[in-house]
Amino acid sequence: MSEYILAIDQGTTSSRAIVFDHKGRPLWSDQKEFRQIFPHDGWVEHSSDEIWQTTLEVCRGCLKKGHLSASDVAAVGITNQRETTVVWDKVTGEPVYNAIVWQDRRTADYCEQIRLEGHEQSIVDKTGLLIDPYFSATKVRWILENVEGARERAEAGELLFGTIDSFLLWRLTNGASHKTDATNASRTMLFNIHEQCWDDELLALFDIPKAMLPEVMDCSADFGLVDASHFGGEIPVTGMAGDQQAALFGQACFEAGMAKSTYGTGCFLILNTGDKAVKSENRLLTTVGYRLNGKVTYAVEGSIFIAGAAVQWLRDGLRLIEHARETEELAENANAESVAYLVPAFTGLGAPYWDPNARGAIFGLTRDTGIAEIVAAGLQSVCYQTKDLMLAMEADGAAKPTTLRVDGGMVSNNWLVQFLSDVLDAKVERPEVTETTALGVAYLAGMQVGLFESLDQIRDLWYCERSFDVQMDEAQRDKLYQGWLDAVERVKTKS
Repeated sequence: MSEYILAIDQGTTSSRAIVFDHKGRPLWSDQKEFRQIFPHDGWVEHSSDEIWQTTLEVCRGCLKKGHLSASDVAAVGITNQRETTVVWDKVTGEPVYNAIVWQDRRTADYCEQIRLEGHEQSIVDKTGLLIDPYFSATKVRWILENVEGARERAEAGELLFGTIDSFLLWRLTNGASHKTDATNASRTMLFNIHEQCWDDELLALFDIPKAMLPEVMDCSADFGLVDASHFGGEIPVTGMAGDQQAALFGQACFEAGMAKSTYGTGCFLILNTGDKAVKSENRLLTTVGYRLNGKVTYAVEGSIFIAGAAVQWLRDGLRLIEHARETEELAENANAESVAYLVPAFTGLGAPYWDPNARGAIFGLTRDTGIAEIVAAGLQSVCYQTKDLMLAMEADGAAKPTTLRVDGGMVSNNWLVQFLSDVLDAKVERPEVTETTALGVAYLAGMQVGLFESLDQIRDLWYCERSFDVQMDEAQRDKLYQGWLDAVERVKTKS
């Protein structure tokens, strides 16, 4: 039997594929960026066809680099940008509209309307989520209401809805499989996380036909077969999880109380709460961490909309840098006395503020503020936002983790991770494999086909590449963080 797993990691700014072996070691990878579409202020879209084409290209690129055929691959796993919403034709597979991205805020007014109508408590109780444009439900409704003929076609059973995982699975199987997993379902605002099923009352509230929805599976399950036309032979798809839950799994955070933070386009801090769905009193989200053999492990999550996207903005928007890797040296050389703060609320503020109408700003500019200081402020904003989430979790009664496991593209920046340790006043561990999102879904896929036998075996495969210990004194930490809180107050929507 083959020992290789093909992990598809479909993210917000790029599609990536990585081939792992039976010990969780990454062997070959390929990656392609795709367009970000901004039709109006606060609107963010992707071309679903570009997502599909770049996914196909990176998978084929990976197999070519490893000189692999389809028969060499034991399983495929899919992990994805969550909440991003696609509605497509049940027969042709053609999307009726661009994918509406998780960052998109076009349904903010509608969210406020249903909040004022008194639906928030019921939604929180059933889904663990707050009413926000972030989640899929209001995006699906917007498409049905605003794309000509979409509602009639949906009600006639001609259209399907899915998050990116479902859309890719449908395309990979040539329409044979319309499924998702419990983690992605839990981010739609349509799924009852306690009963583990689509909720009829929520479907009625948002006026979404149930026939559009995919079947919900465990994270490690038989999702379908990749059609032979794509890679020269059939390959089973046996793992699926939303990107942040996949990273939780890839970081081997299997015990209640363990936490990880992923730094990609956004930043997502997840704390494993075991078999208890802990309700947050501080505007964090209760979600499905993973589901195996029908058993749910829950988590509490804080979501930051802009992390790596701030560096992308410094590169593409302000053109202060040419490559993200330049940020480490610039930050190291920045004036340590700089009081500049960048609040990257480009698409509103996520947890714990949940202010969709807030917008970004830079404060504390002085005559000697230069590129290095602005770049450092961008990196620091990611760390301050992580502290916001950590404090909210502590206020909910969670013990402060003595160690935080981090991953994602940004954590290759040593300056950033050291500043994170200093601001959090906690040890930060960076694993040997930082692409733990892809690794996590590779583990899930491999479990289903017998390449990994247990969580204990996966736990033993986790290695720390470097630990970062606190170097900043308490007075400096408190002063810097207070400056951040003051800056955030200035961008929040005034009630």
